[in-house]
Amino acid sequence: MTDQQNTAAGEDDSAPQFSLQRIYVRDLSFEAPKSPAIFRQQWEPSVGLDLNTRQKALEADFHEVVLTLSVTVKNGDEVAFIAEVQQAGIFLIKNLDDASMSHTLGAFCPNILFPYAREALDSLVTRGSFPALMLAPVNFDALYAQELQRMQEAGETPTVQ
Repeated sequence: MTDQQNTAAGEDDSAPQFSLQRIYVRDLSFEAPKSPAIFRQQWEPSVGLDLNTRQKALEADFHEVVLTLSVTVKNGDEVAFIAEVQQAGIFLIKNLDDASMSHTLGAFCPNILFPYAREALDSLVTRGSFPALMLAPVNFDALYAQELQRMQEAGETPTVQ
């Protein structure tokens, strides 16, 4: 009778489960190689953004996902600053099929991490006395779909670590 009540109450052990355990900054760096001279120039920046994700299986059903944002801002031909953040999270993910697990780790988790990474970068850049970056939102679902398409064309199969 108790097992039936637990199952009816939504405590089915085979049901998919997702839980955020922790969000943290794994690595943070900032370099302004032309300071202080860069502050005396006319400010006409160009922004280059590199974005990367990686995931690693931890013990049991825990997974670490790391979102890396690297920004290089140039003023003319000179590098004004380089900033990078590795925003990470630990997620408990249970009872998903391989395709759902791959999508969760490759798109859903980075969507959760991105606002934290963006805020960390903005804070870092303003502490360097530069204007905040205000990075636009990123569609990780579209990036994930593009990566799947690329892998299919290359004959690769997505793997969950």
